[in-house]
Amino acid sequence: MRFQETRLEGAYVVDVEPERDERGFFARSFCAREFAQHGLQAVVAQCNISFSPRKGTLRGLHFSVGAGAEAKLVRCTRGAIWDVIVDLRPDSPTYREHVGIELTANSHRALYVPSGYAHGLQTLMDDTEIFYQMSEFYVPGAQRGYRFDDPAFAINWPLAVAVISERDARAPCLIDAGP
Repeated sequence: MRFQETRLEGAYVVDVEPERDERGFFARSFCAREFAQHGLQAVVAQCNISFSPRKGTLRGLHFSVGAGAEAKLVRCTRGAIWDVIVDLRPDSPTYREHVGIELTANSHRALYVPSGYAHGLQTLMDDTEIFYQMSEFYVPGAQRGYRFDDPAFAINWPLAVAVISERDARAPCLIDAGP
């Protein structure tokens, strides 16, 4: 695997290094030892899948706090997404800044999202599936969110929002959320 740190500290793009032959290819997509060598959370407590039948579906911006604060490895296994992370660490020099990256099933690329970051995505194709590896078990009550169009983050989503959950549409902006 190749690890390329983004401009946001601790967040990495992870590319596979395929070994190709007449059958196709084989590649490792996760190795706890290599993740730990890069200072990344190497524990996988649970894995999740999300599926969106419609292009333009928006999910996020989500994050978790306290004992439920989690790191994620996000990979698109079908279709394509615009994946966005926002640095929510108040003492960070990149606080409130974001990075967006296209993840596709064909690229096999993943984005490592450390705890302390919000995560959101928009599907770029119909019938898109995302696979998440999570460092922590789901903790009820630890989930939080900010609006996808919060001016504090100034994210330029590539498509008009076609589908969004009521929860995400009504999420607070950073300025309204309080400490």
